[in-house]
Amino acid sequence: MKLLAGVALAGVVWAGDALAADAPGPADAKFQAIYKAEWAWRKIEFPGGERGDSPIPPTLGHVDAVTQQRRLEHWQDVRRQVDAIAEADLSPAEAVNYEVYKDQIDTLIAQQHFREYEKPFNSDTQFWSSLGFTASRTFHNAEDYRNWIAEIRDVPRYFADETVNMRAGLARGFTSPKATLVGRDKSVSMVSQAPDAEHTFFWKPFEHMPASVTPAEQAALKAEAKQAIEGQAMPAYAKLLTFLDAEYIPHAAERLAAEDLPDGKAYYRAQIKEFTTLDMDPEAIHQLGLSEVAKIHAQMLAVMKETGFKGDFPAFLAFLRSDPQFYVKDPQDLLNRAAWIAKRVDGKLPAFFGWLPRSRFGIEPVAPEIAPFYTSARGGTNTYLLNTYDLPSRPLFNLTALTLHESAPGHSLQGGLAEEQDQLPPFRRNVYISAYGEGWALYCERLGVEMGMYDTPYDRFGMLTFQMWRAARLVVDTGVHHKGWSRAQAIQYLHDNTALADHDIEIEVDRYISWPGQALSYYLGMMAIVEARARAEAALGPKFDIRAFHDTVLSMGSVPIPVLKARIDRFIAEGGRDPMPVRFQKPKSEIEDPAP
Repeated sequence: MKLLAGVALAGVVWAGDALAADAPGPADAKFQAIYKAEWAWRKIEFPGGERGDSPIPPTLGHVDAVTQQRRLEHWQDVRRQVDAIAEADLSPAEAVNYEVYKDQIDTLIAQQHFREYEKPFNSDTQFWSSLGFTASRTFHNAEDYRNWIAEIRDVPRYFADETVNMRAGLARGFTSPKATLVGRDKSVSMVSQAPDAEHTFFWKPFEHMPASVTPAEQAALKAEAKQAIEGQAMPAYAKLLTFLDAEYIPHAAERLAAEDLPDGKAYYRAQIKEFTTLDMDPEAIHQLGLSEVAKIHAQMLAVMKETGFKGDFPAFLAFLRSDPQFYVKDPQDLLNRAAWIAKRVDGKLPAFFGWLPRSRFGIEPVAPEIAPFYTSARGGTNTYLLNTYDLPSRPLFNLTALTLHESAPGHSLQGGLAEEQDQLPPFRRNVYISAYGEGWALYCERLGVEMGMYDTPYDRFGMLTFQMWRAARLVVDTGVHHKGWSRAQAIQYLHDNTALADHDIEIEVDRYISWPGQALSYYLGMMAIVEARARAEAALGPKFDIRAFHDTVLSMGSVPIPVLKARIDRFIAEGGRDPMPVRFQKPKSEIEDPAP
């Protein structure tokens, strides 16, 4: 249920995670003017970057070096303006916004400073494949289609700019490691070598056009699109493929460690700060990971014994990776099972959340052009993408934890609530902070135990292997980028400690190697939420309400970990009060199953 913006309550206005005065003071007004102007500028700079059902933009935006330098200078000026405001002069609500916004601007400045735009793709995410996400959006009218055609015509210019950036990165040794890029050109060739426009993802919006577009308009738009795809987009993909195969991938960096890149030690620390929102030393993270891996391993051994398996741990992992009972043979069967898990979750949510979003998500297979090197799944507000490629690598004992993470109560629920909170500024509703979002989703996997979602010891082992997977990332990410581990070393560590399929392990390790720091956000974010909940339970005792705690965490949008911790401190000080107005709550007696 949506919390209405500006609902009057006892002379104040509810402002998400803080109560603010009816009228902003001078400092509030000045700060709001800064972030509103910057956000309006940001929307122009990055068309189509806002979450939600925004219009299809008519351009792919600009990524050239002149534009990038201009952005750096703009954000540096914004940071100076923010520094000129004393946080003590702000209202409680704007003081929280201030902390979130500073961290966000600092991250954007760091990305520009290290010229991250000169490394515009990695083993997981590619700028040319990202266009497919626009193709999967809902098109409402003829203007959306005309704008999409304009984007297609813009592909040659956009790819040319990205190629210049990649050459600059190549010249200074700033690329993803070569070992992680092999085969990533397949998604380029699937477009460049397609027999015609209809066999590319660009055509997807034209397969089922809405009735708001007349038949005559549909025919004309399809003809324009076919010309644009075959005359401009496909040749641009062919040119990009030649560049990747002949120039870029053969000469990409051989070394794996982020600390071996230009200004590497500072770069890796900046990556850690961006993805975890914490200024942690990589060696400390490595040691924490080793400690957590040992704890989870003990729990896994206990569950293994529950199954009645008589062998040792490596033998049990081999059994899980190979026994047919844990795998399906039809992609649709995997999708169906995920859908059943998601629907079971729906029936349990009201007992754990007082506030549920209006948005709903669908479940779709990962597109075939990226599935061979894509992660096992990815979730968002509207879509839970499930990888059905190589079914012997998709065990069912992991599926419940995976679904809780990617759909509800994980990414889809969190993202849907964030978008609905109109009382929060857009930079909190529409920007994703990995430590918060991934930490929440990983917490939801553990929450599945309390929700009664794990039916068998194998399912619980699957949940633990996912916990182990994320704890092991603390070891692997810092092992590769700080301690000089090889790719084989990282693969072996995950193979020995988790029940992940070997195909998935290789895909994941390549992701960690080519995306420094991102893998650290999951476990560190989850630890922050788990520790905050334990602190609240201890302090509040019988007054602790799980729904109020979850509503509080989710009422914040997307925030850095220090801001989340401070908010839970205030939640405790306020006696565990739910941030959702009382008149929107249902008593637990109305949620629990009625007696037969």
